[in-house]
Amino acid sequence: MSQVRVRFAPSPTGSTHIGTARTALFNWLYARKTGGKLVLRIEDTDKERNTDAALEELLNGLKWLGINWDEGPEVGGESGPYFQSQRGDLYKEYLQKLLDADRAYEKDGAIFFKLEGERYTEYDDYHKAEVEKVRTEPVVIEDVIRGNVTRREERDFVIVRSNGDPSFHFVNVVDDIAMGITHVLRGEDHLPNTSKHVELFKAFGVKPPVYAHMPMILKDPAQGKGKMSKRDRGALIEEYQQRDFLPEAVVNFIALLGWSPKDDQEVLSIDELIERFDIKDLQKAGARFDEKKMSHINFEHMKRLPIDRYLPPAVSALGKAGLVDADTDADYLKSVLQLCQQKINSFEDLPSFAAYFFTDDYTVDPKTEKKLLKKADAAERIQEVIPVLEGLDSFDAITLERGIQALADEKELKIFAYFPLLRFAVSGVGGGPDLLPMLETLGREKVVARLKKLSANL
Repeated sequence: MSQVRVRFAPSPTGSTHIGTARTALFNWLYARKTGGKLVLRIEDTDKERNTDAALEELLNGLKWLGINWDEGPEVGGESGPYFQSQRGDLYKEYLQKLLDADRAYEKDGAIFFKLEGERYTEYDDYHKAEVEKVRTEPVVIEDVIRGNVTRREERDFVIVRSNGDPSFHFVNVVDDIAMGITHVLRGEDHLPNTSKHVELFKAFGVKPPVYAHMPMILKDPAQGKGKMSKRDRGALIEEYQQRDFLPEAVVNFIALLGWSPKDDQEVLSIDELIERFDIKDLQKAGARFDEKKMSHINFEHMKRLPIDRYLPPAVSALGKAGLVDADTDADYLKSVLQLCQQKINSFEDLPSFAAYFFTDDYTVDPKTEKKLLKKADAAERIQEVIPVLEGLDSFDAITLERGIQALADEKELKIFAYFPLLRFAVSGVGGGPDLLPMLETLGREKVVARLKKLSANL
């Protein structure tokens, strides 16, 4: 049995950022790859910023992505409670250990961690005053991604604020010790804090966990430069839920933000991600967000879905647009979606792509209209094909092709003299699913009625 124990320790202060989700995902992948455990720990000591709504969104987002945890809220475990706001007694116990060992002291109402080393005073430009510093031994952080990083803490730092609340650094280390965390995978923005954490581990006589500091997620070049923020398009997990993206596609894309398999394959199932993931393959450089790649990966996953799994998000998207409801014929809906599945990049594109299957009030593309109907024989071609379609024994794709081909032969034309006009007459656009299966699905009544309507307008 693997002894790997990783943790995801978010603060529920707002919408879940894609970087937060990536931290959860990489910890989850590593736990599943190694047969270890993922602990979900909620860092909710910031009473002014933490909200129940943000916590609910966070948990729902993780569940939507398929990221489950072995210990934590709603699951339990031997290392609880899993909310830092409920672990005050433990923090007092560990604080007393430092006080008893003369590694902590009170000053100006706060409690500071006492570094070991020679003490001296030096003028500090930032504080514009003489400050006490400590000549400590350098801290070597053994980082899986960045190699050995050497840092030095020069000043004692606060571990309990003057209002009595323990600091992030202190509770972070205490919880990692108490929960037996063996590996810490987190963003590189935490790297400057890590020397403080290592000093605290040393003071408690505990070996620090293995660290892996992941690269920052950078904006899509189309959105500018710099780190991706919550204000940028595509930055929030909630957005993908609302846009009916497939969760497995979002997981696939997020996994590629700073990591890639050795063969550079991009479209991967969850099982393939688990099998191939290794924290040693994480990159140092910033990971560039690419909205086009996200859409492409989503499309590839959509194409591979069994129709029964394709139906729920498709119906959700069509329902939001008012195109389907509980009374929509299930068999007809399934036939339409089978035609559309290989053609659209995302479910949010489905309503505009497939509207003409469900309503006569669909948008007509003016460029296609002008191109097709400016031909002198357009009205004649439409009038010729209507009685042929009305007289067919059946309205399946094979019979449709035979009937229209026979008409074309009779008129000494190619069959494609009719196809573009037929498509435009029933859909208002120049592209879409394969024409003959589309006509079969729409049915004789709709197709003939729309042809007659266009003929009358011409």
